[in-house]
Amino acid sequence: MSSPLSAAPKFRLSKPDWLDSPKVFRTEVLAGLVVALALIPEAISFSIIAGVDPAVGLFASFTMAVVISVVGGRKAMISAATGAIALVIAPLNHEHGLGHLIAAVILAGLFQVILGALGVAKLMRFVPRSVMVGFVNALAILIFMAQVPELHDVPWMVYPLVTGGLALMVFFPKVTKVIPAPLVSIVVLTVITVAAAIAVPTVGDKGALPSSLPVPGLPDVPFTMDTLTIIAPYAFAMALVGLMESLMTAKLVDDITDTHSGKTRESIGQGVANIVTGFFGGMGGCAMIGQTMINVKVSGARTRLSTFLAGSFLMVLCIVFGPVVSDIPMAALVAVMIMVSFATFDWHSIAPKTVKGMPLGEMTVMVVTVACVVATHNLAIGVVVGCITAMVVFAKRVAHLVNVSGVVDPDGDQVVYAVTGELFFASSNDLVYQFNYKDDPDDVVIDLSAAHIWDASSVAALDAVETKYAQRGKKVTIIGLNKPSADMHDRLAGQLTGSH
Repeated sequence: MSSPLSAAPKFRLSKPDWLDSPKVFRTEVLAGLVVALALIPEAISFSIIAGVDPAVGLFASFTMAVVISVVGGRKAMISAATGAIALVIAPLNHEHGLGHLIAAVILAGLFQVILGALGVAKLMRFVPRSVMVGFVNALAILIFMAQVPELHDVPWMVYPLVTGGLALMVFFPKVTKVIPAPLVSIVVLTVITVAAAIAVPTVGDKGALPSSLPVPGLPDVPFTMDTLTIIAPYAFAMALVGLMESLMTAKLVDDITDTHSGKTRESIGQGVANIVTGFFGGMGGCAMIGQTMINVKVSGARTRLSTFLAGSFLMVLCIVFGPVVSDIPMAALVAVMIMVSFATFDWHSIAPKTVKGMPLGEMTVMVVTVACVVATHNLAIGVVVGCITAMVVFAKRVAHLVNVSGVVDPDGDQVVYAVTGELFFASSNDLVYQFNYKDDPDDVVIDLSAAHIWDASSVAALDAVETKYAQRGKKVTIIGLNKPSADMHDRLAGQLTGSH
Protein backbone atom coordinates (compact mmCIF):
# COMPACT_ATOMS: atom_id res chain seq x y z
CA MET A 1 0.00 0.00 0.00
CA SER A 2 1.43 3.38 -0.98
CA SER A 3 2.03 6.06 1.62
CA PRO A 4 0.50 9.56 1.41
CA LEU A 5 3.94 10.85 0.46
CA SER A 6 3.73 8.83 -2.75
CA ALA A 7 1.32 11.52 -3.94
CA ALA A 8 4.23 13.97 -4.08
CA PRO A 9 4.65 15.27 -7.64
CA LYS A 10 7.51 14.22 -9.90
CA PHE A 11 9.54 17.11 -11.27
CA ARG A 12 10.56 16.53 -14.90
CA LEU A 13 12.95 18.64 -16.93
CA SER A 14 11.71 19.74 -20.36
CA LYS A 15 12.32 22.56 -22.81
CA PRO A 16 11.10 25.86 -21.26
CA ASP A 17 8.01 27.15 -23.06
CA TRP A 18 9.38 30.71 -23.03
CA LEU A 19 11.94 29.57 -25.61
CA ASP A 20 9.17 28.88 -28.13
CA SER A 21 9.39 32.33 -29.74
CA PRO A 22 11.06 35.75 -29.29
CA LYS A 23 7.61 37.29 -28.79
CA VAL A 24 6.85 35.01 -25.82
CA PHE A 25 10.29 35.73 -24.35
CA ARG A 26 9.80 39.50 -24.68
CA THR A 27 6.34 39.32 -23.12
CA GLU A 28 7.65 37.34 -20.15
CA VAL A 29 10.62 39.67 -19.56
CA LEU A 30 8.56 42.87 -19.69
CA ALA A 31 5.81 41.33 -17.52
CA GLY A 32 8.41 40.36 -14.91
CA LEU A 33 9.74 43.92 -14.87
CA VAL A 34 6.26 45.43 -14.38
CA VAL A 35 5.47 43.00 -11.56
CA ALA A 36 8.82 43.70 -9.88
CA LEU A 37 8.08 47.43 -9.87
CA ALA A 38 4.62 46.81 -8.41
CA LEU A 39 6.02 44.43 -5.78
CA ILE A 40 8.36 46.96 -4.16
CA PRO A 41 5.81 49.28 -2.47
CA GLU A 42 3.54 46.32 -1.66
CA ALA A 43 6.36 44.39 0.05
CA ILE A 44 7.35 47.48 2.02
CA SER A 45 3.73 48.08 3.08
CA PHE A 46 3.32 44.47 4.24
CA SER A 47 6.59 44.73 6.18
CA ILE A 48 5.13 47.69 8.04
CA ILE A 49 1.97 45.68 8.82
CA ALA A 50 4.11 42.84 10.20
CA GLY A 51 6.24 45.30 12.16
CA VAL A 52 9.54 44.38 10.48
CA ASP A 53 12.20 46.23 8.47
CA PRO A 54 11.25 46.80 4.79
CA ALA A 55 14.18 44.60 3.72
CA VAL A 56 12.50 41.58 5.41
CA GLY A 57 9.44 41.91 3.15
CA LEU A 58 11.52 42.60 0.03
CA PHE A 59 13.78 39.59 0.69
CA ALA A 60 10.66 37.43 1.14
CA SER A 61 9.22 38.60 -2.19
CA PHE A 62 12.54 37.87 -3.92
CA THR A 63 13.01 34.35 -2.57
CA MET A 64 9.31 33.37 -2.80
CA ALA A 65 9.05 34.37 -6.47
CA VAL A 66 12.36 32.81 -7.53
CA VAL A 67 11.80 29.50 -5.71
CA ILE A 68 8.12 29.08 -6.64
CA SER A 69 8.98 29.71 -10.31
CA VAL A 70 10.91 26.43 -10.20
CA VAL A 71 8.95 24.23 -7.78
CA GLY A 72 5.41 25.66 -8.08
CA GLY A 73 2.55 23.99 -9.92
CA ARG A 74 0.92 27.05 -11.54
CA LYS A 75 2.88 28.76 -14.30
CA ALA A 76 2.93 32.60 -14.34
CA MET A 77 1.46 32.91 -10.81
CA ILE A 78 3.30 35.36 -8.57
CA SER A 79 4.10 34.46 -4.96
CA ALA A 80 5.63 37.00 -2.60
CA ALA A 81 5.13 38.67 0.78
CA THR A 82 1.38 39.24 1.26
CA GLY A 83 -0.93 41.18 3.53
CA ALA A 84 -2.78 38.03 4.62
CA ILE A 85 0.45 36.44 5.90
CA ALA A 86 1.58 39.73 7.47
CA LEU A 87 -1.66 39.94 9.45
CA VAL A 88 -1.25 36.36 10.74
CA ILE A 89 2.34 36.71 11.93
CA ALA A 90 2.32 40.36 13.09
CA PRO A 91 1.27 39.49 16.71
CA LEU A 92 4.10 36.93 16.96
CA ASN A 93 6.66 39.51 15.87
CA HIS A 94 5.30 42.14 18.25
CA GLU A 95 5.36 39.78 21.23
CA HIS A 96 8.48 37.70 20.61
CA GLY A 97 10.58 39.42 17.95
CA LEU A 98 11.94 38.74 14.47
CA GLY A 99 13.71 35.49 15.41
CA HIS A 100 10.46 33.77 16.34
CA LEU A 101 8.77 35.16 13.21
CA ILE A 102 11.47 33.65 10.96
CA ALA A 103 11.25 30.31 12.80
CA ALA A 104 7.48 30.32 12.32
CA VAL A 105 7.91 30.92 8.58
CA ILE A 106 10.17 27.84 8.28
CA LEU A 107 7.76 25.71 10.33
CA ALA A 108 4.81 26.98 8.26
CA GLY A 109 6.67 25.82 5.15
CA LEU A 110 7.11 22.36 6.66
CA PHE A 111 3.38 22.23 7.48
CA GLN A 112 2.55 23.19 3.87
CA VAL A 113 4.80 20.46 2.46
CA ILE A 114 3.10 17.88 4.71
CA LEU A 115 -0.42 19.15 3.94
CA GLY A 116 0.38 19.21 0.25
CA ALA A 117 1.71 15.63 0.29
CA LEU A 118 -1.44 14.53 2.17
CA GLY A 119 -3.59 15.88 -0.67
CA VAL A 120 -5.10 19.02 0.89
CA ALA A 121 -5.34 20.49 -2.64
CA LYS A 122 -8.14 18.02 -3.42
CA LEU A 123 -10.38 19.98 -1.05
CA MET A 124 -10.54 22.71 -3.73
CA ARG A 125 -13.24 20.69 -5.53
CA PHE A 126 -15.59 21.52 -2.64
CA VAL A 127 -15.32 25.28 -3.24
CA PRO A 128 -18.49 26.28 -5.16
CA ARG A 129 -18.36 28.66 -8.11
CA SER A 130 -20.36 31.28 -6.19
CA VAL A 131 -17.64 31.33 -3.49
CA MET A 132 -14.97 31.62 -6.19
CA VAL A 133 -16.76 34.58 -7.79
CA GLY A 134 -17.17 36.19 -4.36
CA PHE A 135 -13.46 35.61 -3.66
CA VAL A 136 -12.47 37.32 -6.93
CA ASN A 137 -14.81 40.28 -6.44
CA ALA A 138 -13.72 40.74 -2.82
CA LEU A 139 -10.07 40.75 -3.89
CA ALA A 140 -10.79 43.40 -6.50
CA ILE A 141 -12.47 45.53 -3.83
CA LEU A 142 -9.57 45.03 -1.39
CA ILE A 143 -7.02 45.94 -4.07
CA PHE A 144 -8.93 49.16 -4.75
CA MET A 145 -9.40 49.93 -1.04
CA ALA A 146 -5.65 49.51 -0.48
CA GLN A 147 -5.08 52.40 -2.92
CA VAL A 148 -7.45 54.82 -1.16
CA PRO A 149 -4.95 55.85 1.57
CA GLU A 150 -2.51 56.78 -1.20
CA LEU A 151 -5.10 59.25 -2.52
CA HIS A 152 -5.94 60.81 0.85
CA ASP A 153 -4.26 63.96 2.16
CA VAL A 154 -1.75 64.17 -0.72
CA PRO A 155 -0.62 67.03 -3.02
CA TRP A 156 -3.22 67.87 -5.66
CA MET A 157 -0.84 66.84 -8.47
CA VAL A 158 -1.29 63.20 -7.45
CA TYR A 159 -4.80 63.16 -8.92
CA PRO A 160 -3.93 64.27 -12.48
CA LEU A 161 -0.96 61.87 -12.40
CA VAL A 162 -3.21 58.92 -11.46
CA THR A 163 -5.74 59.98 -14.12
CA GLY A 164 -2.98 60.26 -16.71
CA GLY A 165 -1.62 56.83 -15.73
CA LEU A 166 -5.07 55.25 -16.13
CA ALA A 167 -5.55 56.95 -19.51
CA LEU A 168 -2.20 55.62 -20.73
CA MET A 169 -3.12 52.05 -19.71
CA VAL A 170 -6.49 52.28 -21.46
CA PHE A 171 -5.36 53.85 -24.74
CA PHE A 172 -1.71 52.76 -25.20
CA PRO A 173 -2.63 49.10 -26.03
CA LYS A 174 -4.63 50.47 -29.00
CA VAL A 175 -1.33 51.78 -30.39
CA THR A 176 0.84 48.72 -29.64
CA LYS A 177 0.90 45.76 -27.28
CA VAL A 178 4.62 45.11 -27.70
CA ILE A 179 5.39 46.94 -24.44
CA PRO A 180 3.04 46.44 -21.44
CA ALA A 181 0.94 49.55 -20.86
CA PRO A 182 1.59 49.53 -17.06
CA LEU A 183 5.36 49.75 -17.71
CA VAL A 184 4.85 52.67 -20.11
CA SER A 185 2.63 54.38 -17.53
CA ILE A 186 5.22 53.97 -14.76
CA VAL A 187 8.10 55.23 -16.91
CA VAL A 188 6.19 58.23 -18.34
CA LEU A 189 4.88 59.40 -14.94
CA THR A 190 8.33 58.98 -13.36
CA VAL A 191 9.99 61.04 -16.12
CA ILE A 192 7.35 63.76 -15.79
CA THR A 193 7.64 64.07 -12.00
CA VAL A 194 11.46 64.03 -12.02
CA ALA A 195 11.88 66.37 -15.00
CA ALA A 196 9.33 68.86 -13.67
CA ALA A 197 10.48 68.41 -10.05
CA ILE A 198 6.91 67.72 -8.95
CA ALA A 199 6.75 67.04 -5.21
CA VAL A 200 4.55 63.98 -4.77
CA PRO A 201 4.89 60.82 -2.60
CA THR A 202 7.38 58.34 -4.07
CA VAL A 203 8.40 54.70 -3.52
CA GLY A 204 11.38 55.96 -1.50
CA ASP A 205 9.00 57.52 1.02
CA LYS A 206 7.74 54.01 1.91
CA GLY A 207 11.09 52.92 3.34
CA ALA A 208 14.74 52.32 2.58
CA LEU A 209 15.54 49.72 -0.09
CA PRO A 210 18.11 46.98 0.70
CA SER A 211 21.63 47.53 -0.67
CA SER A 212 22.79 43.87 -0.74
CA LEU A 213 21.47 40.36 -1.31
CA PRO A 214 20.12 38.35 1.63
CA VAL A 215 22.42 35.74 3.17
CA PRO A 216 21.22 32.38 4.55
CA GLY A 217 21.23 31.69 8.28
CA LEU A 218 19.35 30.06 11.14
CA PRO A 219 16.67 31.97 13.06
CA ASP A 220 17.95 33.58 16.25
CA VAL A 221 15.83 31.58 18.71
CA PRO A 222 16.51 28.91 21.36
CA PHE A 223 15.75 25.50 19.81
CA THR A 224 13.51 24.29 22.64
CA MET A 225 9.99 22.95 23.12
CA ASP A 226 8.98 26.34 24.53
CA THR A 227 9.90 28.00 21.25
CA LEU A 228 7.99 25.34 19.31
CA THR A 229 4.94 25.83 21.52
CA ILE A 230 5.02 29.58 20.86
CA ILE A 231 5.47 29.46 17.08
CA ALA A 232 3.41 26.36 16.15
CA PRO A 233 -0.08 27.98 16.28
CA TYR A 234 1.07 30.94 14.18
CA ALA A 235 2.92 28.65 11.74
CA PHE A 236 -0.13 26.41 11.26
CA ALA A 237 -2.43 29.41 10.73
CA MET A 238 0.05 30.86 8.23
CA ALA A 239 0.26 27.51 6.41
CA LEU A 240 -3.53 27.25 6.05
CA VAL A 241 -4.05 30.89 4.98
CA GLY A 242 -1.15 30.68 2.52
CA LEU A 243 -2.38 27.44 0.94
CA MET A 244 -5.96 28.63 0.70
CA GLU A 245 -5.02 31.93 -0.94
CA SER A 246 -2.52 30.23 -3.28
CA LEU A 247 -4.89 27.45 -4.38
CA MET A 248 -7.77 29.87 -4.95
CA THR A 249 -5.49 32.14 -7.00
CA ALA A 250 -4.18 29.14 -8.97
CA LYS A 251 -7.76 28.11 -9.79
CA LEU A 252 -8.49 31.67 -10.92
CA VAL A 253 -5.45 31.67 -13.24
CA ASP A 254 -6.53 28.25 -14.57
CA ASP A 255 -9.85 29.79 -15.58
CA ILE A 256 -8.25 32.88 -17.16
CA THR A 257 -5.70 30.93 -19.19
CA ASP A 258 -7.86 27.86 -19.93
CA THR A 259 -5.07 25.62 -18.66
CA HIS A 260 -4.73 23.11 -15.84
CA SER A 261 -2.16 23.33 -13.04
CA GLY A 262 -0.78 20.89 -10.50
CA LYS A 263 -2.43 21.90 -7.23
CA THR A 264 -0.55 19.29 -5.17
CA ARG A 265 2.76 20.45 -6.63
CA GLU A 266 1.75 24.06 -5.93
CA SER A 267 0.92 23.23 -2.29
CA ILE A 268 4.29 21.52 -1.75
CA GLY A 269 6.05 24.26 -3.72
CA GLN A 270 4.59 26.95 -1.46
CA GLY A 271 6.03 25.08 1.51
CA VAL A 272 9.47 24.75 -0.07
CA ALA A 273 9.46 28.46 -0.98
CA ASN A 274 8.55 29.46 2.58
CA ILE A 275 11.27 27.22 4.05
CA VAL A 276 13.88 28.81 1.77
CA THR A 277 12.48 32.28 2.52
CA GLY A 278 12.76 31.66 6.26
CA PHE A 279 16.40 30.60 6.02
CA PHE A 280 17.12 33.80 4.05
CA GLY A 281 15.47 35.98 6.70
CA GLY A 282 12.23 36.75 4.86
CA MET A 283 8.75 37.12 6.39
CA GLY A 284 7.17 34.37 4.26
CA GLY A 285 4.36 34.70 1.78
CA CYS A 286 1.97 33.06 -0.67
CA ALA A 287 0.36 33.74 -4.03
CA MET A 288 -0.45 37.42 -4.69
CA ILE A 289 -3.69 38.03 -6.53
CA GLY A 290 -2.92 41.64 -7.54
CA GLN A 291 0.54 40.98 -8.96
CA THR A 292 -0.65 37.74 -10.55
CA MET A 293 -3.38 39.68 -12.36
CA ILE A 294 -0.79 42.23 -13.55
CA ASN A 295 1.34 39.34 -14.82
CA VAL A 296 -1.35 37.16 -16.41
CA LYS A 297 -4.27 39.40 -17.34
CA VAL A 298 -2.67 42.80 -17.97
CA SER A 299 0.78 41.81 -19.27
CA GLY A 300 -0.17 38.50 -20.90
CA ALA A 301 2.51 36.33 -19.26
CA ARG A 302 2.02 32.56 -19.36
CA THR A 303 5.30 30.92 -18.28
CA ARG A 304 7.57 30.44 -15.28
CA LEU A 305 10.08 32.94 -16.64
CA SER A 306 7.93 35.95 -15.72
CA THR A 307 7.66 34.71 -12.12
CA PHE A 308 11.41 34.08 -11.88
CA LEU A 309 12.25 37.48 -13.39
CA ALA A 310 9.76 39.30 -11.14
CA GLY A 311 11.78 38.15 -8.11
CA SER A 312 15.16 38.64 -9.81
CA PHE A 313 14.32 42.11 -11.15
CA LEU A 314 13.04 43.05 -7.69
CA MET A 315 16.50 42.61 -6.17
CA VAL A 316 18.27 44.19 -9.17
CA LEU A 317 15.98 47.22 -8.97
CA CYS A 318 16.54 47.57 -5.22
CA ILE A 319 20.31 47.03 -5.19
CA VAL A 320 21.46 48.46 -8.55
CA PHE A 321 18.78 50.99 -9.39
CA GLY A 322 17.66 51.88 -5.87
CA PRO A 323 17.88 55.68 -6.33
CA VAL A 324 15.92 55.53 -9.61
CA VAL A 325 13.23 53.21 -8.19
CA SER A 326 12.91 55.44 -5.13
CA ASP A 327 11.89 58.30 -7.43
CA ILE A 328 8.92 56.42 -8.94
CA PRO A 329 5.79 58.32 -7.90
CA MET A 330 3.31 56.27 -5.90
CA ALA A 331 0.64 57.74 -8.21
CA ALA A 332 1.98 55.57 -11.05
CA LEU A 333 1.69 52.37 -9.01
CA VAL A 334 -1.71 53.39 -7.64
CA ALA A 335 -2.94 53.79 -11.22
CA VAL A 336 -1.63 50.31 -12.09
CA MET A 337 -3.36 48.72 -9.09
CA ILE A 338 -6.66 50.52 -9.81
CA MET A 339 -6.49 49.09 -13.33
CA VAL A 340 -5.78 45.65 -11.87
CA SER A 341 -8.75 46.02 -9.53
CA PHE A 342 -11.03 46.88 -12.45
CA ALA A 343 -9.73 43.95 -14.54
CA THR A 344 -10.02 41.49 -11.62
CA PHE A 345 -13.66 42.22 -10.75
CA ASP A 346 -16.15 39.86 -12.40
CA TRP A 347 -18.52 42.49 -13.80
CA HIS A 348 -20.66 39.83 -15.45
CA SER A 349 -21.59 38.50 -12.00
CA ILE A 350 -23.46 41.71 -11.11
CA ALA A 351 -24.99 42.39 -14.53
CA PRO A 352 -28.80 42.81 -14.23
CA LYS A 353 -29.41 39.84 -16.56
CA THR A 354 -27.15 37.59 -14.46
CA VAL A 355 -28.63 38.73 -11.16
CA LYS A 356 -32.15 38.20 -12.47
CA GLY A 357 -31.46 34.62 -13.59
CA MET A 358 -29.24 33.54 -10.69
CA PRO A 359 -30.86 31.52 -7.85
CA LEU A 360 -31.21 33.55 -4.65
CA GLY A 361 -29.07 31.06 -2.72
CA GLU A 362 -26.13 31.44 -5.15
CA MET A 363 -26.29 35.24 -4.96
CA THR A 364 -26.45 35.05 -1.17
CA VAL A 365 -23.30 32.90 -1.04
CA MET A 366 -21.42 35.35 -3.28
CA VAL A 367 -22.51 38.40 -1.27
CA VAL A 368 -21.66 36.71 2.07
CA THR A 369 -18.19 35.78 0.77
CA VAL A 370 -17.52 39.33 -0.43
CA ALA A 371 -18.84 40.88 2.78
CA CYS A 372 -16.73 38.63 5.03
CA VAL A 373 -13.51 39.18 3.08
CA VAL A 374 -13.98 42.95 2.89
CA ALA A 375 -14.99 43.20 6.57
CA THR A 376 -12.12 41.08 7.92
CA HIS A 377 -9.49 41.71 5.20
CA ASN A 378 -8.89 37.97 5.53
CA LEU A 379 -9.44 35.87 2.44
CA ALA A 380 -9.40 32.60 4.36
CA ILE A 381 -12.26 33.65 6.67
CA GLY A 382 -14.35 34.80 3.71
CA VAL A 383 -13.83 31.57 1.78
CA VAL A 384 -14.60 29.36 4.79
CA VAL A 385 -17.76 31.32 5.68
CA GLY A 386 -18.78 31.31 2.01
CA CYS A 387 -18.36 27.53 1.77
CA ILE A 388 -20.35 26.98 4.98
CA THR A 389 -23.12 29.24 3.65
CA ALA A 390 -23.12 27.31 0.36
CA MET A 391 -23.45 24.01 2.24
CA VAL A 392 -26.38 25.33 4.27
CA VAL A 393 -28.09 26.64 1.12
CA PHE A 394 -27.49 23.33 -0.66
CA ALA A 395 -28.74 21.26 2.28
CA LYS A 396 -31.86 23.40 2.56
CA ARG A 397 -32.54 23.14 -1.17
CA VAL A 398 -32.03 19.36 -1.36
CA ALA A 399 -34.03 18.75 1.82
CA HIS A 400 -37.17 19.98 0.05
CA LEU A 401 -36.69 17.59 -2.88
CA VAL A 402 -37.80 14.54 -0.86
CA ASN A 403 -41.34 13.43 -1.66
CA VAL A 404 -43.46 10.66 -0.10
CA SER A 405 -46.62 9.41 -1.86
CA GLY A 406 -48.78 6.50 -0.73
CA VAL A 407 -51.09 4.23 -2.78
CA VAL A 408 -53.47 1.76 -1.09
CA ASP A 409 -54.31 -1.52 -2.90
CA PRO A 410 -57.92 -1.74 -4.17
CA ASP A 411 -58.63 -4.56 -1.70
CA GLY A 412 -57.25 -2.43 1.16
CA ASP A 413 -54.77 -5.05 2.40
CA GLN A 414 -51.57 -3.16 1.57
CA VAL A 415 -50.25 0.39 1.15
CA VAL A 416 -47.16 1.20 -0.91
CA TYR A 417 -45.27 4.42 -0.13
CA ALA A 418 -42.90 5.66 -2.86
CA VAL A 419 -40.07 7.83 -1.46
CA THR A 420 -38.12 9.96 -3.96
CA GLY A 421 -35.10 12.18 -3.30
CA GLU A 422 -31.90 12.30 -1.25
CA LEU A 423 -32.24 11.17 2.36
CA PHE A 424 -29.79 12.84 4.74
CA PHE A 425 -29.89 14.67 8.07
CA ALA A 426 -31.81 17.70 6.72
CA SER A 427 -34.34 15.91 4.53
CA SER A 428 -34.99 12.90 6.77
CA ASN A 429 -36.16 14.99 9.74
CA ASP A 430 -39.66 15.32 8.29
CA LEU A 431 -39.79 11.77 6.93
CA VAL A 432 -41.41 10.37 10.07
CA TYR A 433 -44.43 12.66 9.67
CA GLN A 434 -45.21 11.65 6.06
CA PHE A 435 -47.01 8.38 6.94
CA ASN A 436 -50.60 7.66 8.07
CA TYR A 437 -49.84 5.29 10.98
CA LYS A 438 -53.38 5.25 12.32
CA ASP A 439 -55.41 4.47 9.19
CA ASP A 440 -52.96 2.45 7.05
CA PRO A 441 -53.57 -1.31 6.54
CA ASP A 442 -51.44 -3.88 8.37
CA ASP A 443 -49.05 -4.44 5.45
CA VAL A 444 -46.90 -1.35 4.70
CA VAL A 445 -44.33 -1.26 1.88
CA ILE A 446 -41.81 1.59 1.62
CA ASP A 447 -40.29 1.74 -1.88
CA LEU A 448 -36.91 3.52 -1.94
CA SER A 449 -36.08 2.79 -5.60
CA ALA A 450 -35.99 6.52 -6.37
CA ALA A 451 -34.20 7.52 -3.15
CA HIS A 452 -30.70 7.28 -1.69
CA ILE A 453 -29.67 6.93 1.97
CA TRP A 454 -26.66 9.11 2.78
CA ASP A 455 -26.28 9.01 6.55
CA ALA A 456 -27.22 7.51 9.91
CA SER A 457 -29.94 10.13 10.44
CA SER A 458 -31.89 8.66 7.52
CA VAL A 459 -31.56 5.09 8.86
CA ALA A 460 -32.72 6.31 12.27
CA ALA A 461 -35.72 8.01 10.64
CA LEU A 462 -36.70 4.75 8.88
CA ASP A 463 -36.26 2.89 12.20
CA ALA A 464 -38.63 5.38 13.81
CA VAL A 465 -41.21 4.82 11.04
CA GLU A 466 -41.01 1.02 11.54
CA THR A 467 -41.30 1.43 15.33
CA LYS A 468 -44.42 3.61 15.03
CA TYR A 469 -46.11 1.04 12.77
CA ALA A 470 -44.96 -1.85 15.03
CA GLN A 471 -46.60 -0.15 18.02
CA ARG A 472 -49.87 -0.48 16.12
CA GLY A 473 -49.21 -4.10 15.17
CA LYS A 474 -48.40 -3.32 11.55
CA LYS A 475 -45.55 -4.76 9.48
CA VAL A 476 -43.17 -2.60 7.39
CA THR A 477 -41.19 -3.90 4.39
CA ILE A 478 -38.50 -1.70 2.80
CA ILE A 479 -37.76 -2.43 -0.87
CA GLY A 480 -35.80 -0.92 -3.77
CA LEU A 481 -32.64 0.06 -1.92
CA ASN A 482 -29.59 0.56 -4.14
CA LYS A 483 -26.43 -1.22 -2.98
CA PRO A 484 -24.76 1.66 -1.02
CA SER A 485 -28.08 2.47 0.67
CA ALA A 486 -28.75 -1.20 1.43
CA ASP A 487 -25.26 -1.64 2.91
CA MET A 488 -25.71 1.36 5.21
CA HIS A 489 -29.24 0.31 6.20
CA ASP A 490 -28.20 -3.29 6.93
CA ARG A 491 -25.26 -2.09 9.01
CA LEU A 492 -27.13 0.49 11.12
CA ALA A 493 -30.82 -0.53 11.23
CA GLY A 494 -31.95 -1.27 14.76
CA GLN A 495 -28.67 0.05 16.22
CA LEU A 496 -29.71 3.68 16.54
CA THR A 497 -32.46 3.51 19.17
CA GLY A 498 -32.83 6.87 20.82
CA SER A 499 -30.80 8.68 18.17
CA HIS A 500 -33.85 10.08 16.43
